[in-house]
Amino acid sequence: MPVIKRQNLERKRIDNIKQNRKVSKNERKTDFFIGKLLDLAKIKYTPNGSSIKEIHTSLKSASKKGTGRVGFPEFVGISNDFIIVIEDKADIDKQACFVNEDSEEYKTDLKSLKDFAENGALHYGKHIIENTNFKKVFAFGCSGDEKHHVIRPIFIDQNGYKLLKPVENFENFSTDNIEKYYKEQVLEETPAETLELEEVLKKSAELHEALRNYGQLGDSEKPLVVSAILLALREDSNIADQLKGDNLKTDGKIIYDALSTHMTRVEVKPEMKKEQVLAQFDIIKNRTLLNQVDERLEKTPLKYFTEFLQKNVYASVVANSTEDVLGRFYGEFIRYSGGDGQTLGVVLTPRHITEIFCDLVDLKPTDIVFDPCCGTGGFLIAAMHNMLEQTTNKKEKENIKKDRIHGIEIREDMFSIATTNMILRGDGKSNLIKDDFLRQDTEKLRENKYTVGLMNPPYSQAKGKDTAHLSEIHFIEHLLDGLADNARCVVIVPQSTMVGKTSEDKKVKKHILTKHTLEGVITLSKETFYGVGTNPCIAIFTAHKPHSEKKFCKFINYEDDGFTVRKHVGLVETERAKERKAHLLNCWLHGAPAETKFMVKTTIEPEDEWLHSFYYFNDEMPKVEDFENTIADYLTFEFNMIMQGKSYLFENVE
Repeated sequence: MPVIKRQNLERKRIDNIKQNRKVSKNERKTDFFIGKLLDLAKIKYTPNGSSIKEIHTSLKSASKKGTGRVGFPEFVGISNDFIIVIEDKADIDKQACFVNEDSEEYKTDLKSLKDFAENGALHYGKHIIENTNFKKVFAFGCSGDEKHHVIRPIFIDQNGYKLLKPVENFENFSTDNIEKYYKEQVLEETPAETLELEEVLKKSAELHEALRNYGQLGDSEKPLVVSAILLALREDSNIADQLKGDNLKTDGKIIYDALSTHMTRVEVKPEMKKEQVLAQFDIIKNRTLLNQVDERLEKTPLKYFTEFLQKNVYASVVANSTEDVLGRFYGEFIRYSGGDGQTLGVVLTPRHITEIFCDLVDLKPTDIVFDPCCGTGGFLIAAMHNMLEQTTNKKEKENIKKDRIHGIEIREDMFSIATTNMILRGDGKSNLIKDDFLRQDTEKLRENKYTVGLMNPPYSQAKGKDTAHLSEIHFIEHLLDGLADNARCVVIVPQSTMVGKTSEDKKVKKHILTKHTLEGVITLSKETFYGVGTNPCIAIFTAHKPHSEKKFCKFINYEDDGFTVRKHVGLVETERAKERKAHLLNCWLHGAPAETKFMVKTTIEPEDEWLHSFYYFNDEMPKVEDFENTIADYLTFEFNMIMQGKSYLFENVE
């Protein structure tokens, strides 16, 4: 053999060894990353085998070559009665190989099974189904590294396999979540929670009609009547039996006395607040139509409403849930009356957002929480439940309810509903104030030492020069100014707030950074406030800590949040939401890396649009094939133009 040829072969052999070592090293990194995700989801697993004897034995004949010899995937785990099989590759291009581009049929030749993650995972999953008594397998093809990766589940049973949407982690496959994920994503069943929500909304629509038809109540009066009856039911769950339509002691007087007694029993303080709330409920006593027997019902409208609420709503409200049921009802009343929320100055915050707020600031039982635009009390309820769940100390639980939940609401009806909502959740002592937040002295607010600020300010209130101070960015600045040093602050506002709607708003943005730090902004789905037409985002700040020019903020695109719009229901949670939320919090709280299409870390300027879309750049390295394809496209274009007599397009012009 010629010397040169032998040298070339030797060089090629050495290059192959180096390449194999590099691939092996990278795949070990991928193994470590996948193992860490499995640990976070608390899934029991074994690398390169299985702790389950039946499966381990079956894999001794699972060779991809079809020889009947040993073949082990990277990981085998178990979650309830589901087996989890994982094959991973360091190269993200080795994720999957299909028969053709439009097909979901995998190639099964030896090279495809060996080289591609999903093909290999499917092979092992099928082998387990065929050779063991385990008949439900989630096989995962994983590729890439911690920052750029693909994790795709394939469900396998005796009937075949089903490809599912890629995931960011294994949260959906934990023992707590996997059954729901299977029913929803594989069997495509409607979750029980969605069916329950459908029923709640259906009953809400029925109640809306009844309040209008039998009580002739306006939109702002309906939730007050609902709140009054629910408070009376809390005092006496059988109060409907006392409602006889008596003209001397009316049904309204019975309900009013019961709710008043209950407010005294739970020690609503200060006394002025109690009187303010009771004044809103005078409608129960004073509206004659509500207290007269209706021939159509053969009872008073109040008795009918009370029976309806006792049967359909009361149990849901008093259940120890973070769901803002009164807020949900109020939202439905607005929707059914044809309002869009914005025109009424009301944008009620969905439950999953109030919960995410608590997670983003890593809420602690010792925190003092303040919501200056508390509406129906959604944020305060979520915060209270979050804090209570973190402690078993009875004294601390009392302190949380008594001293650590604070709110302001300017609208009398909303203030009454918020107070009612807190009482129904077992708290009659919250520090709620009916007042104008923007008129509060921030130095006086700072005396309360609020460590956490949560806010969904009124939207679209600034309509000109005279109301410029009502724009959302002014609410943010006022809240930050009123918090304690280093307090965490989270707000949900239209994306335009982070851009700066006007020159005045842009000045406020700049001024905020001289006193406070922007930690980051999370862009949300445009369906978050379903039916309202707002493109929202969440902004997180640290109060009274000037923003450093070297500060790296996080900008996240969380539009794919795992929620979907369901006909006749609105926004509903799918099982994917757990995985999406886990990924969000892992990046936000724990500094996990992510692709720039999800998260960008960058310094900022006041003039910037503080949104992910402004800072986003594609950080994926282009491949040689991409360059070659681009050049080929250009040459094809140039050739076509020349053939059409347009060669002048490519001539040099001085």
